[in-house]
Amino acid sequence: MDHATLTTHTGRSSHPAPSPRPARSPQPARLAPNRTASTRGSDPRADADGMAVASFVLGLIGLLLFNLVFGPCAIVLAGLALARGTGRRGRALLGLTLGIADLVVLAVLVTVNDAVFWHFGG
Repeated sequence: MDHATLTTHTGRSSHPAPSPRPARSPQPARLAPNRTASTRGSDPRADADGMAVASFVLGLIGLLLFNLVFGPCAIVLAGLALARGTGRRGRALLGLTLGIADLVVLAVLVTVNDAVFWHFGG
């Protein structure tokens, strides 16, 4: 009797069930690219908007702390944001203004107190 005839008469095959396959190591899942992370080739306008905000924040912090460092950083970031056509032009201009103010405050502190830090009290 052949296999087809045997299956037709009894409804099941006379062959034993196939042995289970050996377990394979799981393959790594392929993840979709993260669209929120700033990667190479991302939207330059979004990067410019982030630079404008960073310029504003660094300029603001620089009025009180480390104006020698934060002032120039704010100026450079504002310039880059404006050059790349940011949608937050006002924030970039504020960052530029605050960065310049940081350097003016530094110049005044050096001239008046011969120091680069604020000094309150006697």
